[in-house]
Amino acid sequence: MNKKLLIVSTSTIHGSGYLEYILDEVKDFFGGVNSIVFIPYARPGGLSHDDYTALAKEKFSGLNISVKGLHEFDDPITALKDAEGVFTGGGNTFLLLKTLYEVGVMDMLKDRINKGMPFMGTSAGSNITGLTIGTTNDMPIVYPPSFNALGALPFNLNPHYLDPDPTSKHKGETRQTRIEEFLGFNDIKVVGLREGSWLRVNGDEIELKGPLSARIFEKGKEVYEYQPGIFNI
Repeated sequence: MNKKLLIVSTSTIHGSGYLEYILDEVKDFFGGVNSIVFIPYARPGGLSHDDYTALAKEKFSGLNISVKGLHEFDDPITALKDAEGVFTGGGNTFLLLKTLYEVGVMDMLKDRINKGMPFMGTSAGSNITGLTIGTTNDMPIVYPPSFNALGALPFNLNPHYLDPDPTSKHKGETRQTRIEEFLGFNDIKVVGLREGSWLRVNGDEIELKGPLSARIFEKGKEVYEYQPGIFNI
């Protein structure tokens, strides 16, 4: 399969505007693409589909790429069938996946990704590229018909991964503890993708990019780090 994916932990890092820190990568990734379909269904902070799409339109206009929200099409399945590329924004992963199932586009999205359509996801949009959304950080504010995601990657993701702070007085579970709970019931690798890091996928090759390593969790194994470079996990 000729997959072409840009899987980004977060759209915004501290001190930077929307997508600014990764804009050169985005420009390269969508090179030759004139228009993309934006999927606004995750609705961060309850943002409307129109307002969320407007944010993406403004940023991509600087790259000379036009943007239209999937919600603006009368037939979302045909919209994805004809799309040059797709960008799925962050927000609530449960809401995003539920809406994708409800509008009936999951199979088409999988098919287009497998056939090489450029697909970019940030945060929740990254979560849905894994096998399931079982390692999202989001609250289950709605209930999708399945936790099964696009399966474009052979593992699960945990975007915004936070390392345990040994000096913290917080007594609740760490992100690592939560992921280890998941592994107690699921034999699925999990990649903890720190903010400022991303995965670039070309066919069967997956590359970790950005300044930070990723934290890898596997059932029955010690947690380990993976440095930027080709991902052989």
